[in-house]
Amino acid sequence: MHDIASLSLSDVWAGYDGPDILKGISLEVQPGRIVTVVGPNGHGKSTLLKAISGLIRVRRGDITLSGRSVLPLSPHRIAATGVVHVPQGDLLFPNMSVYENLLMGAYGERDAKQTAQRLDEVYALLPRLAERHRQIASSLSGGERRMAGIGRGLMAGGRILMLDEPSLGLAPLVIEQIYDVIGKLRAQGRTILLVEENPARVADLCDDMHLLDDGHIVWSGPPHELMGRDELLAAYLGG
Repeated sequence: MHDIASLSLSDVWAGYDGPDILKGISLEVQPGRIVTVVGPNGHGKSTLLKAISGLIRVRRGDITLSGRSVLPLSPHRIAATGVVHVPQGDLLFPNMSVYENLLMGAYGERDAKQTAQRLDEVYALLPRLAERHRQIASSLSGGERRMAGIGRGLMAGGRILMLDEPSLGLAPLVIEQIYDVIGKLRAQGRTILLVEENPARVADLCDDMHLLDDGHIVWSGPPHELMGRDELLAAYLGG
């Protein structure tokens, strides 16, 4: 059984060096649920995950994990609390093997037995990685690299897994495989915050959905309710 936690954002304003990108974001990710943030590109979805991870500064509001604020913490301390961020794209160590990349996900774990157990779990969930464990990361296919990125995140043993557009740039068949993996994580009771551009892709998978536009959450609710709102889909997502 994996240690799970709740994540809460309250009136969060954040950005980079210029104006705020996130403008008063409030949402909750309850234990054991998959929450998806959808919206057009360039409107703050990746920035949201970076704010939670401490990679950009939150100027107003609060972010809590199981009731405790993470804002005073540095990014590596936030990761140590169990917030695991699998960023957009591959971002693997290209000259290292699959096995070595996976071990990098467990760099903060001091218990060798725990690391070995997590590795077994990752290989069971993603058997392709077991087959490719000696292969150099730069030689993997796009789908294999994405699976290796997810596997590396799982090696951290986090309480909340944040996935930034895991389907980006992949062929339809590979996208199905990636979301099949996320479905298995759901069955394990994992808590997941997922960023995705296409709501139809995750409507049957997630519990709650938020539509983000220009740094604001403009709609929240059950995913199938959004899929029935043609005017919202057309206005914010082009159809």
